[in-house]
Amino acid sequence: MIVYDLSCDQGHRFEGWFGSSSDFADQQARGLVCCPECGSPAVDKAPMAPAVPAKANSRREVARASSGEQHPVSNTPMPAEVQKALAALADAQAKALKQSTWVGDKFAEQSRAMHYGERDEKPIHGRASAEEARGLIDEGIAVAPLPFPVSPPEELN
Repeated sequence: MIVYDLSCDQGHRFEGWFGSSSDFADQQARGLVCCPECGSPAVDKAPMAPAVPAKANSRREVARASSGEQHPVSNTPMPAEVQKALAALADAQAKALKQSTWVGDKFAEQSRAMHYGERDEKPIHGRASAEEARGLIDEGIAVAPLPFPVSPPEELN
């Protein structure tokens, strides 16, 4: 079996399992491969990182879960430029959130109210389902996902 990361012309990403690369090509040519989210038959292979197995003699770093189990995290250190980029992104998000108000699960409702002039505009952040976010975008309301998860204020120490 071979697993491909696939994407449709609407930007939805999903996995497809095929017996071989020729099976994928054959099924695609016959119109049998379609997006499970929107049904679009315009599906191509998405870029994906290769699965490179670790050498048997390489060191594996692990993180301890709260249950005490060990889970593999990485077999090599993260490159310094990646660490630097992630730190800069996290810093930018933290600065933006200082000027923003947490609205929790009312994000879609509050975004609509500001967009339609029912309340004053101000930066907010919160939770929205994928369906709610798509609805906001369809209405022309500017939204963007945060690169890193944000804990609700009541869950912070």
